[in-house]
Amino acid sequence: FVSIILLFLLFSASSGQLLTQTGAQSVVQGQTVSIKCKTSQSPYFCFNWYFQRRAEAPKLLIYCTNSRQSGASDRFSGSNSGLDYTLTISGVQAEDAAVYYCLALITLNSQLVFTQ
Repeated sequence: FVSIILLFLLFSASSGQLLTQTGAQSVVQGQTVSIKCKTSQSPYFCFNWYFQRRAEAPKLLIYCTNSRQSGASDRFSGSNSGLDYTLTISGVQAEDAAVYYCLALITLNSQLVFTQ
């Protein structure tokens, strides 16, 4: 089994935006898993996905909804539909065991606002 740990996150930015992320999942190696992050409002300026392995710093995986960070495996992809943003891992491997985070960047009075 590959342990994909997904934190349930519910944060509010000063703008009143809320993000809700799906909870922990355990998957079998080779399966496809989808991690969802639901927003209270849309659109966002940019929507990013990060992952963090044990004892390591978080790393950027997907930026601006569906752009893969350089060096990231093509097994990772991002998408969105309305208020739902999704990170999909195709053919999960042992090295994918990590905590995954969603992060939204929005504009508020022409300034970026960060949420987790």
